[in-house]
Amino acid sequence: MNSNYKGMRAGFATVTTLFFMWGFITVSIDPLIAALKALFNLTYAQAMLTQFAFFMAYFIVSLPAAALIARLGNSKSIMFALGVMVLGCLIVPAATYFDTYSLVLLALFVIASGITILQVVANPLAAALGPPERSHFRLTFSQAFNSLGTFLAPKLVSGVILAGGIFAVGKGMEITAEQRAESFGKIDSVFLMIAVALVLLALFIFAFRRLLDVTRPVDAGQQPSVASALKSRWALLGSGAIFLYVGAEVSIGSAMTNFLAEPDMLNIPLEEAGKMVSYYWGGAMIGRLIGSGLLFIVKQRAPWLLAAFALGATALCLAVSQLHGSTAAYLALSIGLFNSIMFPVIFTMTLERSTAAPAATSGLLCLAIVGGAILPYIFGHIADIAGLHTAYFLPAVAYGLIVLFAVASTRAPVYEHGSATAAAGH
Repeated sequence: MNSNYKGMRAGFATVTTLFFMWGFITVSIDPLIAALKALFNLTYAQAMLTQFAFFMAYFIVSLPAAALIARLGNSKSIMFALGVMVLGCLIVPAATYFDTYSLVLLALFVIASGITILQVVANPLAAALGPPERSHFRLTFSQAFNSLGTFLAPKLVSGVILAGGIFAVGKGMEITAEQRAESFGKIDSVFLMIAVALVLLALFIFAFRRLLDVTRPVDAGQQPSVASALKSRWALLGSGAIFLYVGAEVSIGSAMTNFLAEPDMLNIPLEEAGKMVSYYWGGAMIGRLIGSGLLFIVKQRAPWLLAAFALGATALCLAVSQLHGSTAAYLALSIGLFNSIMFPVIFTMTLERSTAAPAATSGLLCLAIVGGAILPYIFGHIADIAGLHTAYFLPAVAYGLIVLFAVASTRAPVYEHGSATAAAGH
């Protein structure tokens, strides 16, 4: 058994590259939102349609993704997903050429469809590539590399798409067609470079494909369809927690560039504000590195660690809703640190407590990532009506409900691959 686990390490390292790439692409949308808001003169709610289009893919594609993976296997599904993402990146230049916001939304939906397939296959695969008792550690460690991508993206992308073009125009000055074309061209260049990186990653996965075709057995009598997960109470509760977490995290990150640039906050240019968003996602990276170490030590105490982190995020959101200036800005950026372990711990806790097959539970959990489409849109409406500070009450409520989920899970039995034997210590 131990020799088998050692042989899985290379496969685990390969899977971790996927976490980095989809993290980089997902957070590249944050500065893109600020750019599109200015280019198309959008309200916050209209600008948040970018996240609606992106994260709605999880709701629509998660179910067929599970069937696709069952048919193609892990490695082929991953390469197919990367191909879909390349296609989405190539739609972006067409959208900017026709100066059409709806085509940008289509491109983001296609890119997110590929990422959805990656999520459905990679999250349980990372958890499976090693001893079961270390699944929290492995998935959190992989998510740390996801956070590395989210940390780098705002700095690199903001420096391109939020500089020059329309953003070089002083207040009150008229924007020319040439300046709009320059800004659109910068957006094109970012997504074309991402497309090239995805092609290279697909070639890398192809070279190491045999390491990824490892799956855990599904117990006899279990059905791998997502429908079977709807019969599991903890699969449903875990999906609700994922919905709330992703919705809260995306809401905050999506508006952060504009929030930091506001006159009552830091009053800085959008390019500088966009680069500072890296600290929000960088906090998640640091938290996941620390959190993976803590989870390696505490093992069975993961629910309490989740409760503590969610409570910290709740308190910060409430503080940001009442404060202004640099204090509010740095507190808002600090929320990323407390976001850090939430997704991987909720995911693995739910897999442990669900009576459905891991594949079915994973599919339902990925379906719940649609929270990233719904809550940011509501957040945008609140911001349009009452301001960005007031909108922070929405993620505060979401994090508070995650605290309740974590505490309740301490009393739930833990199953191994859906078996009826509860693990000791709960």
